[in-house]
Amino acid sequence: MFDVFKPAKELIKIKPDSVRIDNYVFKLHYQATFIILLAFSLLVTAKQFVGDPIACIVEEKGAVPQVVMDTFCWISSTFTIPNLNNGRVGTDVIQPGVASHTDQDEVKFHKYYQWVCIALFFQSILFYVPRYIWKICEGGRMKTLALNLNSPIVTEEVKRDRKKLLVDYFVSHFHQQNSYAFRFFICEALNLVNVVGQMHFMDLFLDGEFSTYGSDVVKFTEMDFEERSDPMSRVFPKVTKCTFHKFGPSGSLQTIDSLCVLPLNVVNEKIYVFLWFWFVLLSIVTSLMIVYRMCVICFMKMRTYLLYSRYCLGSFEEIEIITKKCQIGDWFILYQLSRNIDPLIFKELISELSEKLKDKQRRDAYLKNAEKLEDKQHEDCFIKNKHIIFV
Repeated sequence: MFDVFKPAKELIKIKPDSVRIDNYVFKLHYQATFIILLAFSLLVTAKQFVGDPIACIVEEKGAVPQVVMDTFCWISSTFTIPNLNNGRVGTDVIQPGVASHTDQDEVKFHKYYQWVCIALFFQSILFYVPRYIWKICEGGRMKTLALNLNSPIVTEEVKRDRKKLLVDYFVSHFHQQNSYAFRFFICEALNLVNVVGQMHFMDLFLDGEFSTYGSDVVKFTEMDFEERSDPMSRVFPKVTKCTFHKFGPSGSLQTIDSLCVLPLNVVNEKIYVFLWFWFVLLSIVTSLMIVYRMCVICFMKMRTYLLYSRYCLGSFEEIEIITKKCQIGDWFILYQLSRNIDPLIFKELISELSEKLKDKQRRDAYLKNAEKLEDKQHEDCFIKNKHIIFV
């Protein structure tokens, strides 16, 4: 049976990136959370195959075969009585929510435990979607630009040629990189949308119990033993009821009640406690990243210091000159390059690039002045000709 899960080993294997095109918060989504959810999905799936996921007690011996009762209760779902969740075990109820009931009592069917493994797998795939979209949008550009300059062991000739290509590319595509940067920022925002959306999805999946599940568990551990009501038993009951209808010997309708033990819910309750804390932490970290990204977009001074933090071997003036001339896309390309090439090579790249930009600025200023002078000459000539014609 475990041979079925062998292909998953390749899927969850973490390989070091030769070129970094994202950040650590991004990795928390498509690596850490993806692996956590996939591992939980495989664990729940395995528990359904190893041992019995459900075991039911039939009141009348021989009334219904044990296998039939277990299978029926598993596929049709079991139920509890919500208004009996706070009863005293052994006095008022058998287990939380499990006691004798009438047709007037409200019952709550627990169907979601059958779908936990599928839901977790589906969620793991969704956490990889923003990364997949970004890889398509990125198109290997950073790998092409890095040109294996992340290794200090490069011959001077090769290093000089590659630096020249990189500087020429940057100058020729100056102020044309904004789309690259904003695609990444949109994918970062998709991570936040995804984690918040999945929290709402799990709340719907667990009949509105997930939103306060973790906080209820914390409160439960702090209560006195006599007063506390276990929220995990309410959401994932270990003992439930099941009703089976059959025909009797005379053709009359018989109703058979049974108690069912769900050992799989012992695993499910722990999984969702962990996921509640993990998703809350992940949503907070991702929200802070979005705030940080907005500050980077809005404040040029912040971009200057961030790039300088990657350029500790050079002067602050060179970074300031470049940042003032760069748009957000140009800055983002440089910042990503600083994470993918050797610091010494990046220092030389910044120095050459600053000189190129200075030359470009002087050339543009010269052409602009020449254009103004030419316009002035044309205007003087026009006035002179107009005066001659008038005379």
